[in-house]
Amino acid sequence: MNRDEIFEKLQELVAETLEVEVDEVTQTSTLDELGADSFAKLELVTAMEDTFDVTLDDEVLEQIESIEDAIQAILEA
Repeated sequence: MNRDEIFEKLQELVAETLEVEVDEVTQTSTLDELGADSFAKLELVTAMEDTFDVTLDDEVLEQIESIEDAIQAILEA
């Protein structure tokens, strides 16, 4: 799966999880800008792991602040 395909899936996943419009989710969006609190971030990470069939370790999870960070984490998993 390439970066664009990951972004498209992640965009839909983030929009659904955080209850925002898909077009609000850009690669430069931060999770804070999208209104994610700590519970929503945990829910989002769990959904990412399930959707992309990856396991993200705690160190990586702490570094995910933006959509771009999430894409990179998935690519490296």
